[in-house]
Amino acid sequence: MNKNLYQNTSFKNINFAEKSPIAQEFENCEFIGCTFMEVNLSAILFSDCNFTGCDFSMARITGTSFQHTSFKECKLLGLHFEDCNSFLLSLHFEVCILNFSSFQKLELKNLHFHDCELREADFTEAKLPNAVFSNCNLNGASFVNTHLFKADFRTAYNFSLDPEMNRIKKAQFAMPGIIGLLDKYDIVIE
Repeated sequence: MNKNLYQNTSFKNINFAEKSPIAQEFENCEFIGCTFMEVNLSAILFSDCNFTGCDFSMARITGTSFQHTSFKECKLLGLHFEDCNSFLLSLHFEVCILNFSSFQKLELKNLHFHDCELREADFTEAKLPNAVFSNCNLNGASFVNTHLFKADFRTAYNFSLDPEMNRIKKAQFAMPGIIGLLDKYDIVIE
C-alpha cells in the first residue's frame, strides 16, 4: 500500500495537531472526532471524505483539495476556503460552526449549508449559484458583488444583503428574511 494514500479508512479521535497527517491523499475516508486545529493541511487531497465532529479551527488549507467532501457537526473557525485548490471543489456543511471563515471569489455550484453558524463569514465576489443556506445564522456575513443566482435564503436569518451590490436573480427569500434586504435603508418595519 502506498503510504502517501489512504483509501476506505476510518480515523477516530486522532489529534493531528500532535501528529502530522500521515498521507498526502485521502480517498473515501471517514474522520470522526479528529482535531486539525492550526494544522498545516496544504496540498493534501481529500476526495469523497466525510468529517464528523472534527475541529479545523485556523487550519491552513492552501492548495488543499476538498473534492465531494462533507462536514457534519464540525468546527471550522477562520478557514480561508478561497486558498483551497478549486479543481472539483465541492463542499457540504451540516450543523457546523464556520464563523469568520472566508469564501472570497470562490466559484461553487450547489454549495449547501444546513443549520450552520456563519457569523462574520465572507462571501465577497463569490459565485454561488444554487447555494442553500438552510436555517443558518448569517449575522455579520459579507455579501459584496456576490453572485447568488437561485440561492435559497428562505430559512436563513440575521443576514444583511444589498440587492444593488449583489446578483440575486431568482434567489428565494421568506417574508421575515426580506428585512435583511432592506437594512441599508435604515427604515422601521412593523
